Amino acid sequence: MTYVPDKRLAGLGSLLLAAAGLTGAAIPAAMAAPQAPRAARVPAKGGTIDPARLRGLADFVDGVMAEQIASREVAGGVVSVVYGGNILFTRGYGFADIDRHRAVDPMLTLFRPGSVSKLFTYTSLMQQVELGRVDLDADVNTYIDFKIPPFKGRPIRVRDLMQHTEGMSDVGGIITRNPDNLPDYRDWIKKHIPERIWAPGGEISYSNYGVAVAGYIVERVSGERFEDYVEKHIFTPLGMHMTTFREPLTGAMRDNMAVGYRLIDGRFVAQPYEFVSAIVPAGASAATAPDMARFMLALLGGGSLGNARILKSSSVEFLFANSIANPPHLQGMAHGFYEVNRANPRIVGHAGNTGDFHSNLILAPEKGFGFFISTTGGQSSSDARTELTQAIIGKVFPQPPAPRWTAVDNPPPPAGAYRGNRRDYAQPANPRYDFKVSMPEPHIVVVEGPEGKTAWEQIGPYLYQQITGARQGGPYNRLEFYGLPDNPSFSFSYEPYETYHLVKP
Repeated sequence: MTYVPDKRLAGLGSLLLAAAGLTGAAIPAAMAAPQAPRAARVPAKGGTIDPARLRGLADFVDGVMAEQIASREVAGGVVSVVYGGNILFTRGYGFADIDRHRAVDPMLTLFRPGSVSKLFTYTSLMQQVELGRVDLDADVNTYIDFKIPPFKGRPIRVRDLMQHTEGMSDVGGIITRNPDNLPDYRDWIKKHIPERIWAPGGEISYSNYGVAVAGYIVERVSGERFEDYVEKHIFTPLGMHMTTFREPLTGAMRDNMAVGYRLIDGRFVAQPYEFVSAIVPAGASAATAPDMARFMLALLGGGSLGNARILKSSSVEFLFANSIANPPHLQGMAHGFYEVNRANPRIVGHAGNTGDFHSNLILAPEKGFGFFISTTGGQSSSDARTELTQAIIGKVFPQPPAPRWTAVDNPPPPAGAYRGNRRDYAQPANPRYDFKVSMPEPHIVVVEGPEGKTAWEQIGPYLYQQITGARQGGPYNRLEFYGLPDNPSFSFSYEPYETYHLVKP
């Protein structure tokens, strides 16, 4: 039986920190990542980062993670930060295996990036675009051996797969913990074509299925199995020898894989490995933090790392470039990446969640800065990932809150229940997951969801900023209402890939 003392006991934080070698003593030299081959420097359009903002960043991250371990149900985690063509540091925290008292080794322990895996798939797809084998504006049916029906005569384009504008229902049943008779994603996507809900190329709604199709296109036009392709054309050239899409893991990767956990009755309980075989290209990878750092360096280096080039610089710029957004004044999709911050500096990234692992990859291309985070533990370890992401962005790129809006020119947004467009439309809608919007006073919106209430202050017409208490430096989450009066909707700035529509009586 897996057991860690109740997290409320005073010794838990020091126990986990001791496992990571972070008990107040100097950080062991072995915990700093070996240098990857230097990435080609791409001139930073916005200049370099003030050294004062980077000074002490590693200690700052250590402090945040110590708090997350003590209060956010984190069992283990890794963080890797890159800047200026180099790895600044890579750190490990907590346990990779509590039962065996195996601490996270920042150099060797594998975590599950979840949907961050999609960035490898989009990179592979752009390689095929460079070779002239794929046209971004072609019907996806051009490249696959089954047919996805058009919506009112409009087919899904390859470009839509990169923007999450397929106009499809979401799909379930994509993760299993049973290693027997794992599905082959090639067969699975042919048998589980989602319902077409609206025309492609318009409203964004995140689609795991669409990215699985993107990976299948890579496989079809290259003549190589997807798992083989990414190893040959991305992982091996970049020296990412501890990264794979293969399931189940074998050898050193299996032996160094972090265990996933849930917190049950105050105890961390080990979970069986999660197999994402149904949609391999959309989320099946396992990787170490140093490998993810090499991938970040290659992207920030315009597609090259050392003597290896995986993309042309123009292709990397395309991945980073804006494509489409649901709200008019908030972040939207790039291509594969989505916007995290619109300016000063512009930041792109991608988050990833499995049942047990919670990850984020963040890049500020014009500053040559990026970081990767992955955690496991109780449900709150997902919040820990998000909070650490925001803490790093706020420290390195601080920003002031927007001034409050007090004009009375516009009527208030409609109150009521709003429902996300990312769901399985084959199943009855569950009101439990709706967001309830109310206005307790002028210029204040309260949004109540499954995880509680948040309050938002008005900063513009139909634009609101989350009330964040004592936090300084941001980033500040925003919410915007739009589609008025015919289709009242809102979006969160931190979810550019989804929108919420008013549930009409």
